[in-house]
Amino acid sequence: MSAVIVSLRVAASPEEAFDIFTAEIAAWWQPSALFQLTPRGDGTLSFEEEVRLITTLPNGKVFEIGRVTAWQRGQRLAFSWRQATFTPDQITHVDVHFEAVGEETRVTVEHRGWDTIPQEHVARHGFPLAATQMRLAEYWRAQLAALSRARRSP
Repeated sequence: MSAVIVSLRVAASPEEAFDIFTAEIAAWWQPSALFQLTPRGDGTLSFEEEVRLITTLPNGKVFEIGRVTAWQRGQRLAFSWRQATFTPDQITHVDVHFEAVGEETRVTVEHRGWDTIPQEHVARHGFPLAATQMRLAEYWRAQLAALSRARRSP
């Protein structure tokens, strides 16, 4: 299975980086026209009780992006990932690791499964797999950069 792996250091402890990633995702998440979660945009993301990742659209409609498969505070977060245009059997997977590196935390995102989404699918924009993965890596780099700029609420 193909995978995109992106890492970035964040000026926070692993627990704090995990909490910002999960509890404050709505504050730092950056929508992307290339990888919109729904045809109406990304909405407001949130994790529901360590069970699922959802987005709430401006009209109040809730879309389930994925189900949490691992929730280990300060260590690992994993969840399935689907865009609204995916068929029920089209699912990708995101695995996020939090590793202390001195005073910082290396946050590593591994997003797998885009090779199961056909090239002609709207979410792939007709890109071959290598180009899809390159764009997806840019997408996750931007998300992690936004995470690194986020500050934990008091």
